[in-house]
Amino acid sequence: MIKNINIRTKSRNEFVDITSELQTLIDEAGIKGGICLVYVPHTTAGVTINEGADPSVVKDIQNTLSKLVPREGHYLHSEGNSDAHVKATLAGSSQSIIIDGGKLLLGTWQSVFFCEFDGPRHRRVTVKIVSD
Repeated sequence: MIKNINIRTKSRNEFVDITSELQTLIDEAGIKGGICLVYVPHTTAGVTINEGADPSVVKDIQNTLSKLVPREGHYLHSEGNSDAHVKATLAGSSQSIIIDGGKLLLGTWQSVFFCEFDGPRHRRVTVKIVSD
């Protein structure tokens, strides 16, 4: 089963928690065990798993990425979004999450985040759920 989650981001750099949307897709599929593959088909966005309980963690990640990869730099790519391409490479374009007992097998504090680095935009996250 392949499904899409549509996201409308509101700012240039934004992390959107998509954990509940992924869980809804698993619930709708009735899958008790397997793998949830999350893929972002964009070159200036990514997906990551990190702490979702304390929003300051996401802010720290965003601030650190902005310091490591500043918007203005000596980039050859001329569209003005080179930093977004580099940040997307660092975040990665996919995650694989085990499904056990019908639930995403995430740590206590973990959430799945869509990472926008060149917004605001309309984006898509493609999800494939594979049953045992």
